[in-house]
Amino acid sequence: MSLLGLYDRSLLGRAATPALDASSLSGEPLALTFGALEERSNRVAHALRARGVQAGDRLAFYLTNRVEIIDLWLACIKTGIIVVPVNVLYREREIAHIVSDAAPFAVITTAAQQGDLPAGVTSWSLEALSAEAAQQSAVRITVPCVANTPAALVYTSGTTGASKGAVLTHGNFAANALALTASWEFTGNDRYLAVLPLFHVHGLANGLHVWLLSGCHMRLAERFEHERAADWFEAYQPTVFFGVPTMFVRLLDVAPARAAAIGARTRLFVSGSAPLPAPVMEAFRERFGHVILERYGMTETLMNVSNPFYGERRPGTVGFPMPMTVVRIVDEGGADVPDGTSGELWVRGPNVCDGYWRRPDATAAAFTDGWFRTGDVGVRAADGYITLEGRRSDLIISGGFNIYPREIEELLAEQEGVREAAVVGVKDAVRGEVPVAYLVCDATVNLEALSQQVRTQLASFKVPRGFVRVEALPRTALGKVQRQQCRVIKNCEKKSADY
Repeated sequence: MSLLGLYDRSLLGRAATPALDASSLSGEPLALTFGALEERSNRVAHALRARGVQAGDRLAFYLTNRVEIIDLWLACIKTGIIVVPVNVLYREREIAHIVSDAAPFAVITTAAQQGDLPAGVTSWSLEALSAEAAQQSAVRITVPCVANTPAALVYTSGTTGASKGAVLTHGNFAANALALTASWEFTGNDRYLAVLPLFHVHGLANGLHVWLLSGCHMRLAERFEHERAADWFEAYQPTVFFGVPTMFVRLLDVAPARAAAIGARTRLFVSGSAPLPAPVMEAFRERFGHVILERYGMTETLMNVSNPFYGERRPGTVGFPMPMTVVRIVDEGGADVPDGTSGELWVRGPNVCDGYWRRPDATAAAFTDGWFRTGDVGVRAADGYITLEGRRSDLIISGGFNIYPREIEELLAEQEGVREAAVVGVKDAVRGEVPVAYLVCDATVNLEALSQQVRTQLASFKVPRGFVRVEALPRTALGKVQRQQCRVIKNCEKKSADY
């Protein structure tokens, strides 16, 4: 079955069913059925064809969350156009790289945002395109697509060099959506509060697709706003919420009585895109009455591993491989390591991308005998639960010892007054590298006392040689900490030991 065939369970099979609450281009509230979404996307498909876009062409969008992204996505899936989502936090240099690499037919953005694009980029205003689409036919047009037909080029965050475009196919999105819808028991009775950006696979491949396949109702917000989040939960009464750790940290500010009432109406909270500290998970359970379901995915592979819907959701772990996905943990030579031993995670399954766009070198480096080398280091317990220990590129080698930052970060996050922590390696003349901790913490936290406390719970080579108090940690749009940028952020106070 094609990806469009899966969508048709809702677009055609539930045409009269309320599907979406969002805002129009003018900011007015908008309520749409699945049938209305079918017609809107058909009109957009005709408008794109009238502008000359054909199957196989790339079409980029640079937009915050809005219903028009859904229209564009559906229109492109129907006509074989390859979607290139662009992070709205990106600026000229980053956008120029993506446009140069993907060579899209055009970049679609709002008239107000067109000035943010690099000079010379062909851009279309969303307002003009939408006005043209409104005059087009609502009759569906399609181009036959199969499982290996490219559906999107989604660019990596580029933390280890220029970002690469992962070629995600119709089959990748279909396999991921089927696995999530079944594993997390999505039905048409669910109500999904969508706050994740649709330019990212977390919001696009996961959230948007479980909505389309299950036929549930979705409330699409432009972005997460922690000041309004409790009001949204009370007014919309969602049954499901997908978020990133920083969102769950913010939700801990909700008053206990309100939080308990929200938790009583919600059946599932899912966290991903960055590690969820165990103390946050426990605090959320106490306040909302829910154990957050943590899972693990990547731009290149979509979902790989998830804590179970039924059974223990173990803090600090990401659970078990998803249906149809196989995970190995291997040493530097590619040999499987025993349970309890750290190694790199290799993944294989229909969720894994078709390689990197026009980068045969990067594709060859990322795959070994059909296995995708994630670059993530983890360990599997005897009962199968997988724990991530960090990126292989984040590994700190100090005096010949391997140090994984996440282990130290988890311990620091458990200390009273410490809200967030990031540990990075800093060059050292004697040991090669030493760990340094950057902390977002209360003013009452004594860094000297914290250093002594950590020293009692970690091997000496793992104890950070410096503790730096900062106002905030640098993050990506999805809340993932950018460790390597910590060294250049302004600090409020530094405590150095041997560093």
